[in-house]
Amino acid sequence: MLTEIAEIVNRSRATLVEDAVGVLSLFVMLYAGLAISGAF
Repeated sequence: MLTEIAEIVNRSRATLVEDAVGVLSLFVMLYAGLAISGAF
């Protein structure tokens, strides 16, 4: 089972990185929008 999980992670590492970057940029844009509007 661990080897299967390791294979899945190795195969989907690129998409995991892309998802993480996308979520991070989404939060950055959300925070920037709130900061510009003066909420923070």
